[in-house]
Formats: sequence, structure tokens, C-alpha cells
Amino acid sequence: MPCLNEENSIATCIERIQKTLQDNQIAGEVIVADNGSHDRSREIARAMGARVVSVEDRGYGNALMGGIDAADGEYIVIGDADGSYDFGQIPEFLERLRAGYQLVMGNRFAGGIRPGAMPPLHRYVGNPLLTAIGRLFFRARCHDFYCGLRGFTKAAYERMSLRTTGMEFASEMVVKASLFDMAVCEVPTVLSPDRRAGRSHLRTWHDGFRGLRFLLLYSPRWLFLYPGLALLLVGVATTAWLLPSPRKVGQSFLDIHTLLYGVVAILTGFQAVVFAFFTKTFGITEGLLPEDPRLKRAFRVLTLERGLLLGAILFLVGVGVATYSAYIWSRSGFGPMNPFVLVRLVAAALVLITLGVEIILSSFFLSILGLARK
Repeated sequence: MPCLNEENSIATCIERIQKTLQDNQIAGEVIVADNGSHDRSREIARAMGARVVSVEDRGYGNALMGGIDAADGEYIVIGDADGSYDFGQIPEFLERLRAGYQLVMGNRFAGGIRPGAMPPLHRYVGNPLLTAIGRLFFRARCHDFYCGLRGFTKAAYERMSLRTTGMEFASEMVVKASLFDMAVCEVPTVLSPDRRAGRSHLRTWHDGFRGLRFLLLYSPRWLFLYPGLALLLVGVATTAWLLPSPRKVGQSFLDIHTLLYGVVAILTGFQAVVFAFFTKTFGITEGLLPEDPRLKRAFRVLTLERGLLLGAILFLVGVGVATYSAYIWSRSGFGPMNPFVLVRLVAAALVLITLGVEIILSSFFLSILGLARK
């Protein structure tokens, strides 16, 4: 149990856990991961026979990692020390873990949320929205990403190699379990009003945004790749349609002004796609994301040498188009020209030159990110 000034509830939680272990003949230990309490929480926990682990670095994730690392058991159940969860459900979690599941999540929406246990904004907006995003991004098989009562095997936890130190820890565990294709199931869990004297440690907008940010950063596909591909396709279609000549749509004419927006869409979209590769490669090399066989196959094709060759070709073609536009300008004595003709050539040259340079630089950077290192 992570603990921060929980003297009003810690004794009730420990007593409930000990009775559950005894009644069900479960060999277990109670670990309280204290995260800097300045009340009597630690003294109460020790007096009741719990093992208290002091975790100096503040944060929900830090507290849990400190307690989990100290645990000796094969199976671990974590839950808040504020009295909001019923630790009498521990046998249900163990039953599923012993059946082969690696992560067993509590589900407060299936088990029941008692009056006053969860603020309406969390219950009807925050939790459902972030959970829906997590399920969409990572195909997670749970319906309550942020339930504080959950169980897992020590082996699964070590494989996840969790890194986040704050409230994102709850999301990271579910995301990593999904990315590693672990066996996950749910247990309906009842949530009761907490018994802490002070206000909740959860900060609605701050922690909500951090949770959303985490889900986005752990999914380069949704943050960079899909929006980038959409922009790229729209830009290419718009540019290819307007490059030869103006187009009439109803009573309106689309010309070089719209063409330039298409050019911007191409360059922005391409950069977003490249960022997806950057982020994915960095995440894998740093151990934040699991290996992706599709990315390995892509890199066998998209080598540094091929990237440099493609970039150089596009750059030289762009320089050729720019030279041709300068030649046309010279034929008029470098005087005023019809912009609706010249801008088309200049736009094409700019796209080719910029893409060529970006591909060359990106190829070098991806090679640096992919370097094998300890």
C-alpha cells in the first residue's frame, strides 16, 4: 500500500488484509510503502505487524515501485491505504493470478461506486475518457485504467520495467501489459469514500493532463503517424491537383494560394511521420517500448544509404526545377512575371528541396538513435 499521511485509515486497511489472509490461509505479507508521512501512519503500521518501507522520492509511482521492489511474494496486490477499497477481495485477484493471468485489474465501474466515493467529473468524464483513449490506442483489455486495486505477478512486473514516478504509473502498467501482450482480466471492485482527513492526493486537471500526455507520448502512431499521414495525403492530393493549372469549384477558383497550403501540408505531414519513427525508435532503445518486428523490417529497407540516396535525388530534382524557373525568369530579362505561372514552379522546387534535406537529416538521426549501446 502506498501511504502518505493515512493515519485515519491505515489500521483498518491492515486489519482487513490480515483477516483476509488468515481466513483464506494465504501466506502473505503486508508492505506499507511510506512516501514521507509526517503523521502517525508509520508507527501504526509497524505496531500492527506490517513491514514499512520508506521511499524518499515523492510520487505515487515511486512509492509503489519502492514497495514492490521490497516484496518477496510471487503474486503482488496493490491498493490505496485510504480505506476506499475492500481488501477482502484479495482472494479473487489471487484466484485469477494462479489461473495464469499476469495482470488482474479492478473495475470500479463494474463493481459499484458508492455515493461520494468519486467526484462526478472523474466518474463521468475523466476516467471514462482516458480509459477509452487507452483502449483505442493500445487495444487494452480493461475498462478502468485508474483503479488503484490490482494484482500482478512479480515476473510480469519485472518484465514491464515501469519508469513513471507519478500518477502515470497506473496507466503505464496497463499500457505495458497490452504492449507485451500479457494475459489481463478484470475483477469488479467496489469503491467507497476514502477516510483520509485531508484532501485527496489526486489533482484533477494536473493529473488528468499528465495521464493524457502519457497516453499520447506512448503512442507515436496516434500522436504523430496517423495525423501526419492524413496531412501528407491531403497535401499531396491538393498540390497534384492544383500544380498544372487553377481549378474551378462551383463559383470559386482555387489557385496558387490554395496550392501553397497544400505545400505546407506536405512538409508538416512528412515531419510528423518522421517524428513517429524518431519517437518509436527512441522508446525501444531506451526500454520504454517493446521491440516492434514491423519497425525492424522497415529499417532493413530504409537504410541510411538508401535514405541518403533518395534525399539527394529529391534535392537535385528540386534544384533542377528551381534552375528552370530561374531560366524562365531570365527570358523576361529578370523583370516582372505572371506569378500564377512562376509560383507553381517555385512551389514544386521548394517541396522537393525541403523533402530531400529532411530525408537526409532524418536518415542520419535515425541511424544515431538506432546505434546499439549499453
